[in-house]
Amino acid sequence: MKSLGKHLLAEYYRCDENAINDVKKVERALIEAAEIAGATVIGASFHRFEPYGVSGVVVISESHLTIHTWPEYGFAAVDVFTCGDHVDPMKAHEHLKKVFKTQNATVETILRGVLNIPDLRHKPGGSCVRGECGDKKIG
Repeated sequence: MKSLGKHLLAEYYRCDENAINDVKKVERALIEAAEIAGATVIGASFHRFEPYGVSGVVVISESHLTIHTWPEYGFAAVDVFTCGDHVDPMKAHEHLKKVFKTQNATVETILRGVLNIPDLRHKPGGSCVRGECGDKKIG
């Protein structure tokens, strides 16, 4: 089924507590994950909470990666949302599992923007809402 994007919802259990509480390490890991997946990084914002925990986002031209950590439980929740066909969000997921020394992980993939449009493409040009999707008239 064609879609505009893929959204991975990942949960990492029994992570290295120090790795997911180090704001610089977490930021570096998410930026690397985006690059390994083939995304173009636009910017990042991360925050370390007291006494522990990190939240952050990496904005990519193809969407975003986010994380929220609970080091006291060895747990991290990660979203990897990518649009288009040239980025592989599973590569980002695999990288983060390694960096955080995750002992158990779950991941769910949700297709975003599943539209009933022939030849569905990311950024086709024109207005698909008005029926002028790229070089084709639809509707």
